[in-house]
Amino acid sequence: MIEVRKFITIIETVVRETGVEVTPPLRKVAVAAVVKNPYAGRFSQDLGEIVEPSSQLGDQLGKLLVEAVGAPVQSYGKAAIAGTNGEVEHTHAFLTSMMADRLREAVGGGKAWISSTGKRGPMGTSIDVPLASKDALFVRSHYDTITVTIPDAPEPDEVVVIVAGANRGRPNFRLGGLKLENIKGEDGLR
Repeated sequence: MIEVRKFITIIETVVRETGVEVTPPLRKVAVAAVVKNPYAGRFSQDLGEIVEPSSQLGDQLGKLLVEAVGAPVQSYGKAAIAGTNGEVEHTHAFLTSMMADRLREAVGGGKAWISSTGKRGPMGTSIDVPLASKDALFVRSHYDTITVTIPDAPEPDEVVVIVAGANRGRPNFRLGGLKLENIKGEDGLR
């Protein structure tokens, strides 16, 4: 069982970019859970106390993300920050496919790899959560980030676990490449 101290939702809505109206507005959302790290201050070869129950966290965070985006999620990402008594490996243990598969279910499926990152730091450490198309990693218009900072987390024995999503790609995209509407195939790569 993962012990959650609190959930935080960050919503960014972009309505204008470089003087151009953004239609529909870009809504980027990050949902974070501040959780107790059962491995803080000790080494363990087996990280099952995180990996196994992380699916429950994926359910909770995925539901909150979908509610906050308020539209179909087109891109997603995940990240985590371990407190100073933890390891970067602990962050990735929270982000494995056990949790990620639940995030995919919550957003209505996803064929593409979920971009992720993790780091270690004191309270107030910020992290850029990478975003990419949920159905094809090579859709350049959906490469983006959302920055998350929680002033009172992570405490040394905590991990901040984050999922993020957006309702569309970047405003004013014009660099070419695979377009979302041209995705074919079950693997989302063509």
